[in-house]
Amino acid sequence: MFAVLKTGGKQYKVTSGDVLRVEKLAANAGDKVQFNEILMVGATVGTPLVEGAGVQAEVIDQIKGEKTINFVKRRRKHGSQRKKGHRQQLTLVRIADILEKGADKSGVMAAVSGAGVVATPAAKPAAKKAAPKKDAAPKAEAKAEKPKAAPKAKKAEGGDDLTQISGVGPVIVKKLHAEGVTTFAQIAAWTPEDVAAMDEKLNFKGRIDRDDWLKQAAKLAKG
Repeated sequence: MFAVLKTGGKQYKVTSGDVLRVEKLAANAGDKVQFNEILMVGATVGTPLVEGAGVQAEVIDQIKGEKTINFVKRRRKHGSQRKKGHRQQLTLVRIADILEKGADKSGVMAAVSGAGVVATPAAKPAAKKAAPKKDAAPKAEAKAEKPKAAPKAKKAEGGDDLTQISGVGPVIVKKLHAEGVTTFAQIAAWTPEDVAAMDEKLNFKGRIDRDDWLKQAAKLAKG
């Protein structure tokens, strides 16, 4: 049996025992992961996904792809040029099982793409308990004052105000938060590979290097 799965923006036709190089997954060597975006299983075609289907695989190793050269030249009076190498971070996996049904109840960790930073799911807010109904107060009783709204926090709980970095606005902050990046220290610790991967993944077009995010973040992290 074969299946067509989707991960890292690419599609792969696989059978049991195949070894694949996919976009980096947030997993360690030896972990068992499950791909849940299945477009086709045997003769069953998804609309767009096959409900309940999954492909389980074992992570063999975290590797890097072949080196590519990125050369940019600006043709102006005082133009500039930049040459930079990049090796894409990849994960080597071996396909173990192809499930037509019941993948949602298998309990196997989902295969999640991660470029240097693993996003952690936000905790669900606790459900508010319904307040018990109170008897109607007499008309003579003074009405209780409504509590004043708490002032808005300048930064997300447990994170930094990333808009202090030059060139970072609310839209970019949302994208960074979606990737699990919430503090100056995280950005300051990025490696060149992390910068290149984040640049490509979020379509920043060289903004991180151009605006010296890492230097700004390191300075802001020190306070």
